[in-house]
Amino acid sequence: MVKQVSGGSRLLQFGHFTLSEWLVLAQHELLLFAGIFFLLGAVDELATDLIWLWLRMTGRARDLILAAETSDSAPLSGQAAVFIPAWREDRIIGITVRHLLASWPQEAMRLYVGCYANDPETLLAVSHAAKGDARVRIVVHDSHGPTTKADCLNRLHRALLVDEARQGFAARMVVLHDAEDMVDPASLALLDGALRGVEMIQLPVLPLPQPQSRWIGSHYCEEFAEAHGKALVVRSALGANIPLAGVGCALSRDTIARLANLRDDGPFATDCLTEDYELGVGIGAVGGRSRFLRARTQEGRLVATRAYFPARIDQAVRQKTRWVHGIAFQSWDRLGWGGHPSDVWMRLRDRRGPLTALVLAVAYALLILFGISWLLRLGGMGEPLIVSPLMKIILVANFVSLLWRGAMRFAFTAREYGSGEGMRAILRVPVTNIIAILAGRRALGAYVRTLRGHQLRWDKTEHHAHPAEFPDAILAA
Repeated sequence: MVKQVSGGSRLLQFGHFTLSEWLVLAQHELLLFAGIFFLLGAVDELATDLIWLWLRMTGRARDLILAAETSDSAPLSGQAAVFIPAWREDRIIGITVRHLLASWPQEAMRLYVGCYANDPETLLAVSHAAKGDARVRIVVHDSHGPTTKADCLNRLHRALLVDEARQGFAARMVVLHDAEDMVDPASLALLDGALRGVEMIQLPVLPLPQPQSRWIGSHYCEEFAEAHGKALVVRSALGANIPLAGVGCALSRDTIARLANLRDDGPFATDCLTEDYELGVGIGAVGGRSRFLRARTQEGRLVATRAYFPARIDQAVRQKTRWVHGIAFQSWDRLGWGGHPSDVWMRLRDRRGPLTALVLAVAYALLILFGISWLLRLGGMGEPLIVSPLMKIILVANFVSLLWRGAMRFAFTAREYGSGEGMRAILRVPVTNIIAILAGRRALGAYVRTLRGHQLRWDKTEHHAHPAEFPDAILAA
């Protein structure tokens, strides 16, 4: 149907409204929805920023500087069992094992690598890398892979139990790492010394920039720079449970035993995609205390786990789908909302991924609608969007928040990677948002499938490069 208006323009009419009127209505409702939820997110982030700034000014957020006499090869106060689960990691697992053995020469360290009989390439790579080092224990899973990462970790836990019983020792701590990690030489001794008075220690993760993937692979830099430079610092200071990153973390042996007693198959939740997150949160449920620890060497190097993250958009979306599915959907079902008020707040932050994806999708839809409306007005067929005074206040507040968020993202990224990477972090915001939208949509679909009885499998990320292969890139970062 066509409607004649006073100016002579002819507009398509749908029901009681013209196309232009429908566009204005859609813009108004979507703008209201996105504006309110962006503002709520801004308040949440601002609260975290202000707490971090207060901690910084009072000296509680400063990185620990290791003493000059501290040695990377300092003897450990007890046995350390390092768990690395591996499935089809023959490309990089050998590099990881060789670097780890060279970085951690302590005799009290034992490396347990979980492999599968139907993955002979990974088995062979680990065997060659070990070169007969008695500290390496290759554990072959009872089932063919892939099962789940948690299931492989539980197999390593059973191997540790057998070794303790046969050889008459008791491990003091269990350290978790992934097949693609480059460990820091100082981290094992640091974890050993810090695991006094607490049951779990988490060290930072430091993704490395990737010149061949500036927009996708490198976008993890700013995410972890803020998460492990600010958010977890605040979380630790508030006494909230610290979610494990699954790498660069240590748990006391007693805590592992207590968690194992809660399940029939072991301490790691095999029916959860983010068993590391659940393990960290679950420590508080058994009375454990956790701590996030940032430390630097005398030369200024951050003691952290370094790694290359996915460089392709499909791999990045797959990885973040697993995170959103496990943390936002599964943990809601499995862990609930109870606990200290700070824990409730942090769980709200952890589980906002799907809502964030929805709000971002609405924001990009708004941009498209604004463009269509602008083109219609150029043709004399559009109507302007009338914004109320309250909506103007919300928009101004969100714009100021956007500038503040950009400044914070630049500052935390530049602190670890330099000002060049800090500027790229701001330019990568649209890429980060698109990946978040795709991952949120995919995670919702995956969660619905599990509700219908779909079996969880190790939807792992493929790894093709290891930081130890590119020492110049590490120094540049």
